[in-house]
Amino acid sequence: MKTYVLTTGVIFGLLTVVHVWRAIEERAELAKDPWFLLISVAAAALCCWAFRLLWLARRPDETTSQP
Repeated sequence: MKTYVLTTGVIFGLLTVVHVWRAIEERAELAKDPWFLLISVAAAALCCWAFRLLWLARRPDETTSQP
């Protein structure tokens, strides 16, 4: 499961980077396209969510640790 989340997080991260790069190159044309902006924000959110899930999975569970 961790491999799947890592893979999808990287893919969504790459999609976000490409969208930012394209927005820098094309400037004003893309600001008028709501689908481009929606997909960019959704990809960034899904990337952050995937890496948050991985980060939370790495943390030790405090309820099961014994003193």
